[in-house]
Amino acid sequence: MAAASAATRANIRAQGFCGLDDETYAQINYPLRLSPAICMIWAAVGTALASPSVLWALAPFAALGAIFPSHPFDVVYNHGLRHLLGTPALPPYGFRCRMACAMATVMLVVAAWAFQAGLPLVGQVVGWSLVAAAFVNVSTGFCVPSFIVRLFAGEVRCA
Repeated sequence: MAAASAATRANIRAQGFCGLDDETYAQINYPLRLSPAICMIWAAVGTALASPSVLWALAPFAALGAIFPSHPFDVVYNHGLRHLLGTPALPPYGFRCRMACAMATVMLVVAAWAFQAGLPLVGQVVGWSLVAAAFVNVSTGFCVPSFIVRLFAGEVRCA
């Protein structure tokens, strides 16, 4: 397995995943993007359809990602795909990833409420903003919410 690039290590560490060896960073780089990808697609469908029901249905999953040490969609990887790929389980979420899930939860609730309340422009802006942030993470590994947390809480210091 190839070693993780400096950018990959930096992006994963910025999300609060420290203390991993280079090979592990390389192996979890793409699997860490699975949950954001599922959320991105689900939120895009809900926003495109202006469907509060679709967005309300996603919000509990985002909230569980903020509460528990891993996102519910990580189960797909941790208990299935990783065994097929021969790669390690995803490490537990720390503060940064949980805050990203909390921010997504708030955005989903606001977008769903806006569509339900007859404020489609608000729903579209918030919904597509969430999709855009998730797209950045899925396509590059850079987590926008973790960056926002860094502005307030400082950089992650990995030993």
